[in-house]
Amino acid sequence: MNTAKNWLCRAAAGVLLGGATLVTPQVQAVVDGITGTLTGNVRAFTLTAEHFNIKLPDGAAIPMWGYNGQYPGPTLIINQGETVQITLTNVSVPLPVSLVFPGHPGVTASGGLAGILTRETCDPATNATCTTGTVTYTFTASQPGTYLYESGSNPELEQEMGLFGTIVVRPAGFDKTVAANRTAYGAGTGTEYDYEYLFVLSEIDPDLHWQVAGGNYATVDNTAYHDTAWLINGRSGPDTMSPAAVPWLPHQPYNALPRTHPGEKVLMRMVGGGRKSHPFHHHGENSVIIAQDGRLFDDPSTPAADADLSRSDYTILTKPGQTYDAIWRWTGRALGWDVYGTDHDISPHPHGTCIYSDQGVLKDGVKGAPLPGAVADDLVDNETGQPAVSGRYAPGDGFHDATWEWCPNHGRSLADLGLVLPQNQDLTLGGFWSGSPLLGASGILPPGEGGLNANNAYVFIWHSHKEKELTVNNIYPMGLLTMMFVEPFKDSAGMPIVIPR
Repeated sequence: MNTAKNWLCRAAAGVLLGGATLVTPQVQAVVDGITGTLTGNVRAFTLTAEHFNIKLPDGAAIPMWGYNGQYPGPTLIINQGETVQITLTNVSVPLPVSLVFPGHPGVTASGGLAGILTRETCDPATNATCTTGTVTYTFTASQPGTYLYESGSNPELEQEMGLFGTIVVRPAGFDKTVAANRTAYGAGTGTEYDYEYLFVLSEIDPDLHWQVAGGNYATVDNTAYHDTAWLINGRSGPDTMSPAAVPWLPHQPYNALPRTHPGEKVLMRMVGGGRKSHPFHHHGENSVIIAQDGRLFDDPSTPAADADLSRSDYTILTKPGQTYDAIWRWTGRALGWDVYGTDHDISPHPHGTCIYSDQGVLKDGVKGAPLPGAVADDLVDNETGQPAVSGRYAPGDGFHDATWEWCPNHGRSLADLGLVLPQNQDLTLGGFWSGSPLLGASGILPPGEGGLNANNAYVFIWHSHKEKELTVNNIYPMGLLTMMFVEPFKDSAGMPIVIPR
């Protein structure tokens, strides 16, 4: 456990180092990836198949195969309508290797030799070491969305060894600097977002990997498969929370540390990269699942592609080989109290905290009576966080109803609301506890407690709902877990403010 504690401290240092960077709504988080080389309308990528070792947080080193020396392979960022050209060279994988692209029709391949599913980099019958050969694959990225790419050669073995990655196809007109054009599936689809994060879920059977490293490919018994490590973006928690591209994880460059502000929309790109399903549970709020396998959940009988068949859920049942796009948004609705409070060191901003009421008395244009204690200034448009004009109605965002709310707790202290907070001696404190129940506030902590939450965020664990997957080789807490940080906006004086979008 000392090793686990050391890795936790290292991950926490990454959280602290990154903690001061996400304090304004202008900063846009996008998934890490490569964009290749664009010539005209042709976007070209070069991939290599290599062997290397990755590190698990319990100290184990696991032999892997992967594209471009990383696990998972690099995320390829593409624009809708572009012709994609991917050249694959086998550098050091001792078996035939290839690429297949589920969800992309009309793929052509040239070079190498014919395999069962597609052309491969080499033929073991004529090349015993099987480390030479190049194949070029070409297709048109006709549909936006999130996709998996993987080896089409011995997929039951080579995907386990790490030969897979993600493709992100941006919709036509995408512009991350313009809110209306920062969408997953195009303007008018109701898929606008503020931040996006990638979650590639996979698992490892270390014994199988060591068997393959010893050259015993033909004797691998898949019926005896027993995974003991679970990963997000190629890392197990708490390494998921270390910064991207840290030097001590040279072959695992992608982290998984989602961060947002109240009211903003987070696009979750989920990928089933392994051979097993992983139910990914996100605390704090339901997500709205808008697409699967790069296809928007839309009723074709309706005139607009507006994700009208989307569904709300608290766990995404990520299945092998499938992808899901979902939008998660935390507003604090239904808490029944103002998370910025007035009886602590944080002064509420006018209209800035009203979206945190649990009272939706103006919905879909129907006005309800104000609740006791509410005043006229408390009526706020939940979509914008701005003061609402009496009787005005604003449409929703495509799959969330527009909701205005009276805020009976606006400008009232926790004591006024009858909330009595426990004392420190009555709490079991964690490293992410700021010492205060208020967003952006800190409080007095006992010596040695806290310290992992630089911006005094609300922190929600996101993890697999299979309990064993929260371990690595039976050591907890590791495995398929990370944290979502809901951080306060800050004004020029460093005070938290709420400005959705």
